[in-house]
Amino acid sequence: MQHFQDEWIQEWCDRNGWTDVFMERYNHYWAFPPNCVMPEPIPQKVMRLIKSEKGLTNNEKKWLYSAAIVSVTAIFTSCLFLSPMPIMLAFGFDAITFARMECEV
Repeated sequence: MQHFQDEWIQEWCDRNGWTDVFMERYNHYWAFPPNCVMPEPIPQKVMRLIKSEKGLTNNEKKWLYSAAIVSVTAIFTSCLFLSPMPIMLAFGFDAITFARMECEV
């Protein structure tokens, strides 16, 4: 799951003089700091700051809404069929979704 939008990282780099931003791996961005000839990873402290300022990405919002819809649907179907299985399936889906939403930065 993408926890950062490329525009957010590019905006920070433009403000702080970093150039030629690229994504080495998923959610791991590198760029050339000011007056340097070797790229360095964007500092983790900066990544946390960007995330706290900008909030959720569109991808994260989509998964969050999906989890909510699955949960509500499971509650209704569980009451309708008098079975706990839909709630158990929703719990599994929600657990995986929220584990994927955890930002490693």
